[in-house]
Amino acid sequence: MELKTKVIAEDGKQELMIEREFDLPASLVFKAHTEPELIEQWMGNKVIQFEKRNHGSYVFETKSPEGIVLFRANGVLLNLIENQSFVRTFEMENTGFPIQLEFFTIESISENKSKLTMQIVFQSVEQRDKLLKMPFAQGINMAHNRLQTITKQ
Repeated sequence: MELKTKVIAEDGKQELMIEREFDLPASLVFKAHTEPELIEQWMGNKVIQFEKRNHGSYVFETKSPEGIVLFRANGVLLNLIENQSFVRTFEMENTGFPIQLEFFTIESISENKSKLTMQIVFQSVEQRDKLLKMPFAQGINMAHNRLQTITKQ
């Protein structure tokens, strides 16, 4: 099965480019990344904290049914331009991965179609390649498939 979310990793570069077109307006794709109730719907994480403002912080978490934290990520939002773009730091706690810098751009293709482009910059090529050895492409594709089903305006 072809993945609709494209993950592009050029040899020797410490970045990933991620691209996905959605049958959703750009405003909704932006909201899906910046409104806690929507983030929880498609990412599958609980939003512990989310300050939608420049220099605002966020914390996402996933727990097991027994209440054990399985995944926790945090960071800071920067350069928020409503319905167009933002930048965030992204730290996966207790994983051995260093902090990433993520640039999000959302382009309107038509009234109900948009394109998301993410540039993720890693500390090193080795760190990027370590992430690519995990089922990262499949995971982000699954999350984006859930994002495609969001209907809240």
